[in-house]
Amino acid sequence: MAPKVFLFSLFFLFFALFLCNTTKSQSMPKFTSILVFGDSTVDTGNNNYIFTLFKGNHIPYGKDYFNHVPTGRFSNGKLVPDIVAMLLKLKKYGVPPYLNSSLSENDFRSGVCFASGGSGYDDLTTSISGVISMRKQLEYFEEYLEKLRGFFGQKEKERIVKGALVIVSSGSNDFIFNFYDVPTRRIEFSMKEYQDFLLDKLQYFVKELYELGCRQIIVTGLPPIGCLPIQMTLKSPLHRTCIDKENSDSQSYNKKLEELLPHIQAQLPGSKIFYADIYTSLSDLITNPHEYGFEETKRGCCGTGLLEAGPLCTKKSPVYSDASQYVFFDSIHPTESTYYHITEYLVKELLPKFSTIDSF
Repeated sequence: MAPKVFLFSLFFLFFALFLCNTTKSQSMPKFTSILVFGDSTVDTGNNNYIFTLFKGNHIPYGKDYFNHVPTGRFSNGKLVPDIVAMLLKLKKYGVPPYLNSSLSENDFRSGVCFASGGSGYDDLTTSISGVISMRKQLEYFEEYLEKLRGFFGQKEKERIVKGALVIVSSGSNDFIFNFYDVPTRRIEFSMKEYQDFLLDKLQYFVKELYELGCRQIIVTGLPPIGCLPIQMTLKSPLHRTCIDKENSDSQSYNKKLEELLPHIQAQLPGSKIFYADIYTSLSDLITNPHEYGFEETKRGCCGTGLLEAGPLCTKKSPVYSDASQYVFFDSIHPTESTYYHITEYLVKELLPKFSTIDSF
């Protein structure tokens, strides 16, 4: 066990050196704050404050977070927005959830998270999960803006929002809840039609962010949904192979999204809107795990790793002590070590693109 822990420590050392070298070799932009919208891949704890079964505020979630405390993050540690915010020196311990009533003025200034585990672009998704819809996240954002104005005044509020790095990560739940596992939308839409339906919703969401003052936005694509452990359990329980059709759907959706975002940007003067290709990063880890220090890709670290997630991943679930050997922490969500690899891509490929924006 000790050698693996040592290797994982070395990985974080090399990651820190990589970030340092990247920052020196490329012009890294300065952001005023970080604002996060989406689902459980970026929810830092908002579901703790609503009535839903979709919660990650219990052991073993957070076992590798600061002080080993479960915070509502659906992982063993930090999520991508946390890592990015710490790298940019906006936050010391990650991005706090907006619904936390103990937020300070400085928390508001440097940014918060509006995301909710189980959410999606389709309103039907949250009617099933009972969590915070993307539409409601926009309403909370408007509420946040009023509080920001109250703290710092109108001009400073506008400066903070205009200079914020905005991360939007959603879409997987729409396909899993509404099309694959509970075929509600499959009755009325073909896959192509449902993809276009969601992209219309996404386009509306991004334009609303722009109208509210946001200018620097990263929109993530879908992961290889067919390689999530829970999807393999449901569709390929014996062989435990990735579901090619679902991965193909993710790729075709991502291609449409990547082509759509420049058109949206062209309609919104002064905006920078970039596509984040998490599919390739995650697929590479799953296909070549040993190259990155991983051992297990087909099941999560919590319990059997086949079905456990949210309320099914509990303190009674056996958990392998070194989660860094796993790509997934539960049957749906990646481990902190996986999120570090995804962040490496964001830092290297996307963040420098914002450096051409005027300072705020």
